[in-house]
Amino acid sequence: MNKGTSLNNDTSENMKRSDEPIWWGLFSAGGVCFAVFVPAAILFIALLIPAGIIAPEALSFDRARSMLFSLPGLIFIGVVICLPLFHAAHRIRHGLHDLKLGKEHLNKRVTYGGAALLSALALVGFAVGIL
Repeated sequence: MNKGTSLNNDTSENMKRSDEPIWWGLFSAGGVCFAVFVPAAILFIALLIPAGIIAPEALSFDRARSMLFSLPGLIFIGVVICLPLFHAAHRIRHGLHDLKLGKEHLNKRVTYGGAALLSALALVGFAVGIL
């Protein structure tokens, strides 16, 4: 058996590293957030509070502000905004790949870069709100 056909003779110089596990991990985490936390946030923020089912007097502006600009608020922003952005970016990137649009490296930079930029803007907004 020659060296080129042996499965056990692969060296690190023959193997190419991939960043796909990172993107698939963010994709799956974002998918869970899209499926569980985003509908719950919409239910509470857009339906139950305005309908008066949850007492708005218990949620004053100062209390809501203190809840949002705290560690649980940071986690909420990450779960409801940042992770779903990476989920959407991954879907868009693979959709572009399936349609054979653009170059793979450019698509990856644009989609994940856009998700990172929008996530950074959300986190900067959080940091500004703390001040």
